[in-house]
Amino acid sequence: MLHRLSSLRTSAWPSAGLAFAGIAPIIILMWAWLGAPVAMPPSPLAQGVKLDCMSYTPYQSADSPFSQSTAPIAPSLIAADVARLAPLTSCLRTYSAADHGIGEVVPAAARQGLSVMQGIWISRDPIANTKELEAAVALAKSYPNTVTALIVGNEVLLRNEQTAAALVELIKTAKAQSGIPVTYADVWEFWLKNPSVAESVDFVTIHILPFWEDVPVSAEAAAQHVGEIYGRVTAAFPNKRIIIGEVGWPSTGRMRDVARPSPVNQARVIHDVIALTREKGITANIIEAFDQPWKRVLEGAVGGYWGIFDATNRQPKFPFGQPLSDHPQWRLQAAAGVGLAALVLGLCVLVASRRPAARPQLTAQDWGRIAIVTLTGCGLAGLAAETLPVGAFGVAGIVRSIALGTLSLIAPFVAVAIAAGASLPSLSQVIGPSDLRVRCPLSLMLGLVLIAALLSATEVALSLVFQPRYMEFPIASITAIAVAIAALVWTQSPAHSGAANPPRLAEKTGALVLAVCAVFIAYNEGPKNWQALALTAALVLLAAALWQHRGAPTQAP
Repeated sequence: MLHRLSSLRTSAWPSAGLAFAGIAPIIILMWAWLGAPVAMPPSPLAQGVKLDCMSYTPYQSADSPFSQSTAPIAPSLIAADVARLAPLTSCLRTYSAADHGIGEVVPAAARQGLSVMQGIWISRDPIANTKELEAAVALAKSYPNTVTALIVGNEVLLRNEQTAAALVELIKTAKAQSGIPVTYADVWEFWLKNPSVAESVDFVTIHILPFWEDVPVSAEAAAQHVGEIYGRVTAAFPNKRIIIGEVGWPSTGRMRDVARPSPVNQARVIHDVIALTREKGITANIIEAFDQPWKRVLEGAVGGYWGIFDATNRQPKFPFGQPLSDHPQWRLQAAAGVGLAALVLGLCVLVASRRPAARPQLTAQDWGRIAIVTLTGCGLAGLAAETLPVGAFGVAGIVRSIALGTLSLIAPFVAVAIAAGASLPSLSQVIGPSDLRVRCPLSLMLGLVLIAALLSATEVALSLVFQPRYMEFPIASITAIAVAIAALVWTQSPAHSGAANPPRLAEKTGALVLAVCAVFIAYNEGPKNWQALALTAALVLLAAALWQHRGAPTQAP
């Protein structure tokens, strides 16, 4: 008996070693490619030259204007933020004046010698609007050398919270009470639709956000788009000074058509836009200084990552003019993937050595499936760990991220189940009548994984059908578990399933739902959104596996 086990162990090691020899270099090369630094254009800021202006909202990483638990922001935190920004910009743009201690921005800016374009938050609430207006005017009068302009409302027309006529009256009131230049800020289209507002302001403040355009613009074409839109608005209002009140790019989040958020793309857009505005003599305000995680509730995950500084450490995301990587920790991620692959294959050898003599030993085809599952799961584990926290906000987002993260951890270890010769049961064999249920503990665990994978994938797919604008593409997690389940399904031969096929209505229904959703997602997102196409490919793979799944043998192996 000992001799037989020893020989089986010996026969398994070469196959596992060969698999590892192929997997490890692929994981390393994949991460080296993903993490390769990308050259940036020369810095658009000469020595000692600063940005025209930056949007600054002082909420810290855990704060939210919508939370009752958010206390007024400590003046010391605002002062520290402004001190960090002072070497980079000569001006700050704010969005409100009355709540959460934001009025402390102006005195902090005054101490650093910065000017402030003071925002006045306008909503549907007339009492709140009056409070905001009074607070902003008081700041302007108390710091006349710091507050250079009042911005009466931000994207109020876009949100349809005031009419153009009502907005004009608020602008007139602000001008009369403050005695300094007054403007309004909105997406460029709403200025063209409401010329009466342009007539009432001292200068026009437009937002140009290539990522959020109805037809999204790529990072490479963003600066050109900004120049073209600025020209259109200038032609529409030739007698008004026009400034860009918001322009920027997110560093994290889901793609929209050709527009992909990433650290490299954010840096590239900021470089290109600043170079353009410097060349054309355009005043531009960069959105924004610090990431604002609370915006994810309004705009999806991408909304929280427009800052040039991160929210937690308050450190800049990139240096101007220097190469930048989208995955600066790629070496650690590669090492973790290789180490995880070694662990999985070692466990495969261990369980393969314990297979009963009556059961056929692992074939080259079995080891091929083990290698594919191990490579996919271990190679994508680092990406899943990097991307899933981005969508972990709100109850649904947190639950989704935990579920997908758990599946990502489990996926590579499905290779061990293949090595053990375990069978994947049908859903009815897990949650159906007792006479149909499998008795093998490992098969039962695999069935629970199948249920979790189907529920998670269906939730993701339906979310991308019914609320696609703000839903992420969890490519790594869905791909890893889809490959693992497909390998399990296609490891089982028809004879392996036994004579009595269990009911498969749930699998067929799930497969149809995933397939239909995948087709819609691919069509809705468009052929240029490779993130959407990658996810739909994983959904189709999972759907195909579910459709062909025959269940486990009637008798546990």
